[in-house]
Amino acid sequence: MKLKVITSNPGKVREYQNSFTHLGIEMEHLHLPYDEIQTFQLEEVVEKGMVEIRKKGVTDFIIDDSGLFIDSLKGFPGVWSAFAQKTIGNEGILKLMKNVSDRKAEFKCCIGCDFGGETIIVTGICNGTILTTEKGKEGFGYDPIFSYDGKLSFAEISTEEKNNFSHRGNAVRLLISELKNRSLI
Repeated sequence: MKLKVITSNPGKVREYQNSFTHLGIEMEHLHLPYDEIQTFQLEEVVEKGMVEIRKKGVTDFIIDDSGLFIDSLKGFPGVWSAFAQKTIGNEGILKLMKNVSDRKAEFKCCIGCDFGGETIIVTGICNGTILTTEKGKEGFGYDPIFSYDGKLSFAEISTEEKNNFSHRGNAVRLLISELKNRSLI
């Protein structure tokens, strides 16, 4: 059984593969650009993306949209996390948060899955904090500045360990549960 992971980020494909290997589902990386609408809701971005991808004739796929939502920045960067990462990066986020005491944040991951003719959309969340400096060499994106436990950043732990706590790991577990509930796996 194979699912296409539609993303430009090979790190996401590795995370999915680690989560689905034991189920006998192989992940295939498919770089297929599609328009992401500008909205405040990750779920809406995923729903519209799935419609566009299906119009291109693709089935049996996963897409996701993730965001880092920082309380003291009123949810920024949120759905614009990829843009903020490309433009201001982790250094820019840390600069925005200089001298800010409320460092609470949450990572959210909304996964859309087209599988066996079914549509499943789930959202996983990981609560945590923004560190004051970058730490670690693993992972990608905001991993060096996000801590799930107030001590370690996601960039300081292995992908396998990260999947136990992360927003994507939580969303994948919800997706697997829903696939089982619908007898698709």
